Amino acid sequence: MSLRTLAVIPAYNEALNIEKTVCDLRKNAPDVDFIVVNDGSRDNTLEVLQRNGIPYIDSLCNLGLFGAVQTGFKYALYHGYDIVVQFDGDGQHNAGYIQNLINEIRDGSDIAIGSRFVSDKKPWTARMAGSRLISTAMHLVTGKRIMDPTSGFRAYNRACIKAYALDANMPPEPDTLVYMLRQGKKITEVQVQMSDREFGESYLNLPNTVKYMSRMMISILLIQPFRKVR
Repeated sequence: MSLRTLAVIPAYNEALNIEKTVCDLRKNAPDVDFIVVNDGSRDNTLEVLQRNGIPYIDSLCNLGLFGAVQTGFKYALYHGYDIVVQFDGDGQHNAGYIQNLINEIRDGSDIAIGSRFVSDKKPWTARMAGSRLISTAMHLVTGKRIMDPTSGFRAYNRACIKAYALDANMPPEPDTLVYMLRQGKKITEVQVQMSDREFGESYLNLPNTVKYMSRMMISILLIQPFRKVR
């Protein structure tokens, strides 16, 4: 039995990247449906989507990553999809790996993460220091080591689709992976390669990175371990 799969693509000011992202999906994952959530973009992302006949949901304002992704999960839940693949709109993810993630879900995983560091070593760079800290904190709390906890390339089964769609405390971040592990969910990682962003800038500049890291560490170490498991 085939599993109906939806790729949810959050996009904020991705007018220069979104066509390439969609072309990659259409070419390398032709059996996967997709929806772009235009998260209140200030550039002409909406115009690009309309001109190219790309299916989209248009937010009236910028909801942030959580709001955009949760909108996609709600859409998937309403339309009865079996799997959601979170897929960035900036061209960094490769649709050729989606089937590998789907296979993990089919084989019993609740969440499958497209990881850069299953077989490849994580480099000792300043950029990866935060990833190492988060991975270590998650291991201390759960006993499970996630090698690429900040990867936004993930697949989720139906139970997780419902949880992420309906719970206001379930952003698609590393700390909620801790909650899922405490629930007994099976999380696996699949080796992938990611590309560098061609156009635009990531929101994770130095000040935002510090804020993000502080928020994640506080949540993983001080909040998630005491969160009531449903």
